[in-house]
Amino acid sequence: MPSQFCNPHLSRPRQMPRASDVSWKMKCIIYPFIPHTMLRFQIQRGTTDPTSYKSLGHCFRTIFQSEGVFGFYKGILPPILAETPKRAVKFFTFEQYKKLLNLTPLSPGVALSAAGLGSGLTEALVINPFEVVKVSLQANRDSFKEQPSSFAQARRIIKSDGFGLRGLNKGLTSTLGRHGVFNMIYFGFYFNVKDAIPTNPDPTLEFLRKFTIGLLSGTISSCVNIPFDVAKSRIQGPQPVPGEIKYRTCFQTMALVYREEGYLALYKGLVPKIMRLGPGGAVMLLVYEYVSEWLQRNW
Repeated sequence: MPSQFCNPHLSRPRQMPRASDVSWKMKCIIYPFIPHTMLRFQIQRGTTDPTSYKSLGHCFRTIFQSEGVFGFYKGILPPILAETPKRAVKFFTFEQYKKLLNLTPLSPGVALSAAGLGSGLTEALVINPFEVVKVSLQANRDSFKEQPSSFAQARRIIKSDGFGLRGLNKGLTSTLGRHGVFNMIYFGFYFNVKDAIPTNPDPTLEFLRKFTIGLLSGTISSCVNIPFDVAKSRIQGPQPVPGEIKYRTCFQTMALVYREEGYLALYKGLVPKIMRLGPGGAVMLLVYEYVSEWLQRNW
């Protein structure tokens, strides 16, 4: 299926950094507020949790009052360090899987979704150690000055639990599910719907057409994959009883959260997640497409 997403005449190394650079800048701008509050909602255990937040505004106020403005910047270094390679892997592997799947009897629509799934699984392998460090720092409610640095926290995790599935790669299955499901819908929905709806000769309306499809793509993907996100946060975050592991595996954690807190608990943090990945996902795809088109015309 033809797609403007990646032009075969444009070199891959030149294309890949553009979307990742934009994503990195967006991360620096919106990171301190939205993902942090999303995580705090996901790790709280129902209304009986004494540290439970009542609303998004209450969460903002509580963090600001008890941890200071720098409390929103906890764990900012790991995602910043990982953002460029993460997004480069995301887009590059999507194109490679897409080329491979074009050689199979799969329909173009299914091949796009399968390529997205493959790119998400690959991306998860790269990002998971950074996520473990980030979650452990964000879950800490001490003031920013009292918190260890990202590197000190990583060393502590490695020293106590190693690099394996109990240490720096804890929650890997949940991360694989989160990124795999998200990218499968994100790429599959965007390119299938974009190719199905006729282009508009008016540049402004064409931009709005693509942005709307990208916004829907990021929003729907967020709604579908958030149970994996909640499971990941519970596994990588602090356990309810220190020294006792309650949340062990992805689906065991989902079942436990559902049984103890109800199905809505699997959607904790959905609003801030959509606020970030709805418009953010649309912008990232649009920048990638328009920069690729500009490079093709001018290089």
